[in-house]
Amino acid sequence: MGFLQKLALIVIGLSMLCRIARSVPNTNVTSVLCNSGVYTGGDPFAISLAYVLADLENATPTAKGYDYHNISPYPNAFAYGHAACNNNLTTSDCIACLGAAKTAMFASCQSRIGARSLLYDCTIRYEQYPFDD
Repeated sequence: MGFLQKLALIVIGLSMLCRIARSVPNTNVTSVLCNSGVYTGGDPFAISLAYVLADLENATPTAKGYDYHNISPYPNAFAYGHAACNNNLTTSDCIACLGAAKTAMFASCQSRIGARSLLYDCTIRYEQYPFDD
């Protein structure tokens, strides 16, 4: 077998390996911070928060630069949110990382009017007031 044929086989083999290899987001928790204020289950803020978090999880993985800010549309009790993922992640990895960040956040910050979860490859935050990260 000639040099060019061997080289062609090596290139084909490497390209197949690249298709098989997948990255995994680093979901190690760097920090979780909780606002000291709390809300109750019947509070209109709970509805606003549910909207903001669902929107962050859906929109961030498709937003330019994996960086997305939002606000709830309900004037009774606004909630503000921000989420971002490492630009080196795939869309599905960003989705997985944000899910892990949300889980870590609510494990520590139940019924809080604000919280932030910072993982190595992503972050998610919500507050009852406007903020800029």
